[in-house]
Amino acid sequence: MKRLVILGGGESGVGAALLGKLKEYNVFISDSGKIANNYKDVLIHNEIEWEDGGHTESEILTADLVVKSPGIPDNVSIVQKLQYAMIPVVSEIEFAALHTTANIIGITGSNGKTTTTMMVYHILKQAGLDVAMAGNVGVSFAEQVLTETANYVLELSSFQLDGIKDFRPNIAIITNITPDHLDRYDNKFENYIASKFRIIMNQTSDDYLLYDSDDEVITSYIKCHQIQSTLVPFSLSKIVTNGTYLEQNNIIIDFNNRDIIMPISNLALEGKHNVKNAMAAATVAQLLKIRKATIRESLEGFQGAEHRLEQVLTINKVKYVNDSKATNVNATYYALESMNVPTVWIVGGVDKGNDYSSLFPFVNEKIKAIICLGKDNDALFDAFGNMVDIIIETQFMSEAVKIAYKVADAGEAVLLSPACASFDLFESYEDRGNQFKSAVRKL
Repeated sequence: MKRLVILGGGESGVGAALLGKLKEYNVFISDSGKIANNYKDVLIHNEIEWEDGGHTESEILTADLVVKSPGIPDNVSIVQKLQYAMIPVVSEIEFAALHTTANIIGITGSNGKTTTTMMVYHILKQAGLDVAMAGNVGVSFAEQVLTETANYVLELSSFQLDGIKDFRPNIAIITNITPDHLDRYDNKFENYIASKFRIIMNQTSDDYLLYDSDDEVITSYIKCHQIQSTLVPFSLSKIVTNGTYLEQNNIIIDFNNRDIIMPISNLALEGKHNVKNAMAAATVAQLLKIRKATIRESLEGFQGAEHRLEQVLTINKVKYVNDSKATNVNATYYALESMNVPTVWIVGGVDKGNDYSSLFPFVNEKIKAIICLGKDNDALFDAFGNMVDIIIETQFMSEAVKIAYKVADAGEAVLLSPACASFDLFESYEDRGNQFKSAVRKL
């Protein structure tokens, strides 16, 4: 019996453990931190060995295969020892893919990948296809593979892609690439770009890469590298061949046949970035030969991801919007771009060396006041202190919302779009967004 060791006892690790047990591996989970009680209960119920609070090297270095949580960097001691011992270390995505022959749609990008993943899943579900959604959203891919379906729609982070070897999606989407997580890539943007493009490294001409041809980072990489995949661009700004584009505000797919899908005014989600997400999702559906009417109806009814430009409430004619999932400047760029009324902006958190200059035009044009919500707000004051009349800082979400309530007038908006990670004051971006929604409801 082969020995499978899993580093990390979170969602992906426990999913891999369950799949490993089903495939008759001798499974052991090791976590340097604390495994949550709900995951411990699953491991105990399934009689899977585990440890937390540290790694026992003698238990780990006897592995035939190691599945590593995407949150664990390659430079930690135990991973280095596994590499020295030439024991294969892969991601849960790679491990799960070994055990399915299903059609895989893989979606990555710095921003928009969650919304695009959910859009694709929604259309396929509405079309009656046998489909599951997994990866960096919802239940782990490995756990979904326990109950085999015909199609998997996977949201894939760069960390998950770093751990693949043979993983090959039939359809890959790269939504966009902007600097993010560079601390994991030796502070080199080119390393991060290469990580994103790993999604297509095993594709052939029978497989498809859908990509934003308005994104210069993506198009430059494609020009400079030999890509085996069949390329399918989508664009807001130009007519593309064998791809998807806008014509008189209609989404047009010109792939084999020219089809008018729908006017963008009928999309449920607002903003140019969501038009691009819809283009990508509609193109997947077209490749899978789903009816145009189904694509149109699905996109008209799609409500979007929680914590991504989520409409919370309107109070005294002031609209409150939760965009807590905006953990980098590019995501906040899209949020500010989509605001069409004077806005009180709640921003801040763990600054990952942000360059805020791309936001300046929107701040000058649309932002009435800024509320800085973080332990260290110096970078925000330096960037925006001279651009708005009102800039205030706090370390409490409840206070931030109360200040916003006092500052915003009828017909305006309050937007939480932090442009920063959440870990200084919150457990996660979900916790941050939930606290925002709770504070708004208490108004």
